[in-house]
Amino acid sequence: MVSALPALGCSKDEVPPAADPVFSHGVASGDPLPDAVILWTRVTATTRVDGRWEVSQDATFATIASSGPFVADASRNWTVKIDATGLAPATTYYYRFRALGRTSPIGRTRTAPLDARALRFAVVSCASVPHGYFHVYRAIAARTDLDAVIHLGDYIYEYAEGEYGSVRSSEPTHGLRTLDDYRQRYAQYRRDRDLQEAHRQHPFICIWDDHEHVDNAYREGTTGDNPDVSPWPAQRKAASQAYSEWIPIRDQPDGRIWRALRYGTLVDLFLLDTRIWGRDIQLPEGDPKIADATRQILGADQETWLAEQLRTSTARWKLVGQQVMMMSVPSWFRDDCWDEYPAARGRFYDVLEREKVADVVVLSCDVHSSWAAELSRDEGSPPLAVELITPAVSSPGNKSRDAAAIAREAAFIKYVDLSKNGFVILSVAEERTHAAWYHVEDVEDEDGGDVTFGAGFTVPRGAARLERDAREPDLQAGPALAPA
Repeated sequence: MVSALPALGCSKDEVPPAADPVFSHGVASGDPLPDAVILWTRVTATTRVDGRWEVSQDATFATIASSGPFVADASRNWTVKIDATGLAPATTYYYRFRALGRTSPIGRTRTAPLDARALRFAVVSCASVPHGYFHVYRAIAARTDLDAVIHLGDYIYEYAEGEYGSVRSSEPTHGLRTLDDYRQRYAQYRRDRDLQEAHRQHPFICIWDDHEHVDNAYREGTTGDNPDVSPWPAQRKAASQAYSEWIPIRDQPDGRIWRALRYGTLVDLFLLDTRIWGRDIQLPEGDPKIADATRQILGADQETWLAEQLRTSTARWKLVGQQVMMMSVPSWFRDDCWDEYPAARGRFYDVLEREKVADVVVLSCDVHSSWAAELSRDEGSPPLAVELITPAVSSPGNKSRDAAAIAREAAFIKYVDLSKNGFVILSVAEERTHAAWYHVEDVEDEDGGDVTFGAGFTVPRGAARLERDAREPDLQAGPALAPA
């Protein structure tokens, strides 16, 4: 299947600031609960602004379901984040903000169900402005059949102008170090027409990877190619604050992003931080300390929390959203993954075995490529879960590696495409979970973006295995998109 992306009424990659001088960064929503959802916007101003937000079940706002005041000021870069409560479960709502005599674009969001027979998510990651255009977000924005968009990280990249990609420019032009630096970069991303439209039409569920802070970040700094990184505690604090300001995530008092979202009895979604919270330093291949039983990728507290969540979950499907590749891969491809933390991975498998936790689907990103694999302790052992890896929105894949060689070397890898950009549509039902990979063409061309169905796999209920399913999932009609 190949389809052209629909026009969104703007011929340039950024929404012209003059189009809405007050709400030029659009609106967004996220972290849906059965009775609440986070609403977000930013007001362009230089002094304190008082305004109001409104939520309605119809896009005309004839009846207001919930509303209240907000304040925007310099302390949070004039961003506004509201936890709108008192809503009905499994309901599509429309929302807007009012300030300085202006009304924001209308956003569309959806609360989680108390129970559900079927759910559908888009899964995305790794969006680099300098490497091209966000055709993936544009394709997702046009769909009406999504309950939410799961963003697994690398929402922004922190590099200096020309350091990593040159299709589009970067703001600021230097690498990110300070709070103001990170704020400028998020502001640039949120002027992108396609990202803005995806946020306007769907709630996002987000976690960070490393580039929201710095390449190859871990708990105490970075092992990447950034020797002039600022003193780490200050940079970590700045990056985390900007993320909190610009991303529609429900903030936690200690700044952690690991959390659980419930979708009735059908899905428990566990969202992890394998980067910043508790990760020990990455080590070069062959270092004997890699086998140390105490090495952590989650941190002891997050690991204990995840084990308890899995042990007590009564949901049919347990989705584990996290950043880096969990499967073991050939050494010539391996880079920055759970292979560097084998004891931590073993403890995760211990929980699945000991507690007899079934129907676990691990969602991963980071490697700018598409993968489907069965997870087990080693070749010949029964699989304990499956892993689905979403490709990048625009960050470059690897055209020099041989995908067929990987599949030949590892029978548990059922699908791999190393080069294409795209996204995954995850359809969850009682008896099966289905993953469909979609790929987009020509991210370096503003007018490109044809969408192609790449592959499909089904995970049957009660079996940690992948069955190739060549059928493209039906595009289901959902509630009307928010009007322009």
